[in-house]
Amino acid sequence: MLLLGAIALGILLYRWQPDLSKVPSLRNLQYGGRAILLDQEGRLLRVVSVSPEGHVQPARKFLSAGQISPWLQRAVVASEDERFHQHSGVDFRGLSRALWKTVSGDLEGGSTITQQVVKNTLLADFRGARTPERKVKEAMLALEVEKQFSKEEILNLYLNLIYWGVGRTDLIGAQDAARAYFNKNAKDLNLAESVYLAVLLPTPARYNDYKGYRPLMKNLLDRMVKNGTITPSEADQAWKFPLKPAGWTVKYDKNGNLLSARLTDAEARKKNFPQPEYQYADAFLDQVERELLKHVKKEAFFTSDIKVYTTLNRKAQLAAEQASIKANVPKGATLGIALIDPHSGDVQALVGQKLNDGIAEQWNHAVRSRRQVGSSIKPLLYTLALSKGWNQTDMVMDQPLKGKYQPQNYSGSYTGKPIMLRAALDHSLNLPTVRLLQKVGVTPFKQKLSLMGLHPDPQAGLSIGIGALEATPLEMAAAYAPFASGGMYRTPRFIQKITANGEVLTVVKQSTPVRVWSEPVAYMGLDMIRGVVNDLTPAQGGLGWNARIPGWPVGGKTGTTNDVKDLWFVGVTPKLAGAVWVGRSNNTAMPRNAYSGTVAAPIWQKALALALKGERGVAFNKPSSIRTREVAGVYMAFLKPQQVQPDATLLAAAKTSPVRPVQKAVQKTTQKIRASSTTIRTVQNKTVSQSTLAARRLAEARRQATVVRQQQLLRQAQARRQAALNTQRLEQRRRALRAQQIRKQSAFIERQQQKARIARLLNAKTRKHFEKQYRKYVKQNHR
Repeated sequence: MLLLGAIALGILLYRWQPDLSKVPSLRNLQYGGRAILLDQEGRLLRVVSVSPEGHVQPARKFLSAGQISPWLQRAVVASEDERFHQHSGVDFRGLSRALWKTVSGDLEGGSTITQQVVKNTLLADFRGARTPERKVKEAMLALEVEKQFSKEEILNLYLNLIYWGVGRTDLIGAQDAARAYFNKNAKDLNLAESVYLAVLLPTPARYNDYKGYRPLMKNLLDRMVKNGTITPSEADQAWKFPLKPAGWTVKYDKNGNLLSARLTDAEARKKNFPQPEYQYADAFLDQVERELLKHVKKEAFFTSDIKVYTTLNRKAQLAAEQASIKANVPKGATLGIALIDPHSGDVQALVGQKLNDGIAEQWNHAVRSRRQVGSSIKPLLYTLALSKGWNQTDMVMDQPLKGKYQPQNYSGSYTGKPIMLRAALDHSLNLPTVRLLQKVGVTPFKQKLSLMGLHPDPQAGLSIGIGALEATPLEMAAAYAPFASGGMYRTPRFIQKITANGEVLTVVKQSTPVRVWSEPVAYMGLDMIRGVVNDLTPAQGGLGWNARIPGWPVGGKTGTTNDVKDLWFVGVTPKLAGAVWVGRSNNTAMPRNAYSGTVAAPIWQKALALALKGERGVAFNKPSSIRTREVAGVYMAFLKPQQVQPDATLLAAAKTSPVRPVQKAVQKTTQKIRASSTTIRTVQNKTVSQSTLAARRLAEARRQATVVRQQQLLRQAQARRQAALNTQRLEQRRRALRAQQIRKQSAFIERQQQKARIARLLNAKTRKHFEKQYRKYVKQNHR
């Protein structure tokens, strides 16, 4: 039996050897679970810490033993581990009792201070699970810790790591606790305050019931006297001290007995940690902190000097923040800004709210607020149409739909005439857009949106084409990035790499690019959103005019939702893609005179112009297959006509088999030409050179291409004539309806006039009758 036990212990020691080897790394706990966050050029952004519970928050200073009140050190030992100075890391009596009750199904803690240090650092991945394996492993590691560290060092580690409740963030360590509960430094705590904090350690929620847990302080003081930690006189003075934890109004008698206690300010612990109104790169770092634990194990923060190299661009971040500060938004509104590198997907800057507006808001609207995107989704639909063979000059009707779903243009009116796709997007017309979606297909559009990182509602119908989709500013910026990157989509990235003690721990690679548009299609879509910005002035109804940046080509689109709850501008330049959202946190409507072109677009322009300031403007990359021509006074991008090449098999045959001047060879060559759908006159019984055959084949192919193009033009002309005819018929029908309505109105007016004449006649007869009766009455009464 003993042999089996020894073998089992040997196996466990072998399995746990990697953890035992980590014990010396506890000397690095001076890092206090910290991580240093740096921008893309290695400049310091923020120092954060990771709590044993896995929460990332502002970093705390690691206190030495001399910076912590000796009263607190004594009180914590008396409360948590009375035999701390006698045992060797494990209190075997307490451990045996805890193991027995755990196996029996009655969970009970039996950890010493040393074991709790191990649990919160070396065994952090167990997340506090009370299992026999964890307890045995914890005990083994605690014994090893006691061999390599002094009691004073272990206690100091514990007082820097232990959880003391919640203030503005998690309260970790003695300094946080002293500041939150008594608004003082840890070294200045007196005995009464130290005993109170020690009583909170098992369950920080005891803060909410001061009266109920006040007797525990008396009990702890008595134990400290019994253990010789303090004198009876010191205990008596501590009991009589008028203790007032943050937020509590309390009264005592002269003997220290509690007369009344009332929690008057539940937020007092937060107030002892004043929050600055504005912190640099707060929204960006908020997202980095959320992703940090996906790349690094929690224990590494307590045993290593962690440095996190982010993608943040200092110039772009300062530009976005300045744009937020200067932003002119409707009263009560806030905003979100996201800027990314369209070619790499690296997030350059984030702003989560309107800065310095006097509203204390911490919600990160740039990445955590999903709002309806309005018309900013339209360029994605129009580009999908371009990918299916449509051109910017193709026509679509601006008239109501048939059926139950009846969207309207923003103005409430419509022309009833065909309109070019380019003009429909320039004016952000809803009716032509929905009609285009009917032709393109809702399902293919949803599939394309999903490829670009958006999340369309599976139940959404035609309304998705005019904005029935929720997204964050970061998601919209990433969805527009392919316009500037040649059609390639990349998932946004915040972290480049993470190092531990100077060595690379993790490299976060850029996401694999996904082709969502071909290069020519992406450029034609880009050309359309550049038209939104440049085609029309504000006086002409232009929506994106205020987004122009001198010296830089700009494309983008506005977006406004129903009841003016959300205002958007999303756009691209050759170096940056960005999105701006403006709205109210409670999702209520803003004034009707708030427009995305005059609210969101100028904010976007300010952010991008400052981010690009001092850089030389560059052009978007234009594919060789794109040509530009003027249509209706506007230069538009089109695909060049495809050059039809001679049949490859025919050319190969001509190269390998020289044509011979015999009838049989000529017939064989003619059969090959006909099999390739090529009509070439029968070659006479003479030698046909290879070059002549290829030239004839090419000429015939060009002729066919010309015929096809003429047929396309004919179909387009027929479509335009049919559209004009439909418009004429519609106009005739409307005139007929109008004439019928006028006739009905005239008849109604005539009837009303007739009724009025009859009423006047009746009134006249009635008046005469009453006059006659009155005169008769007067005569009778005067007699």
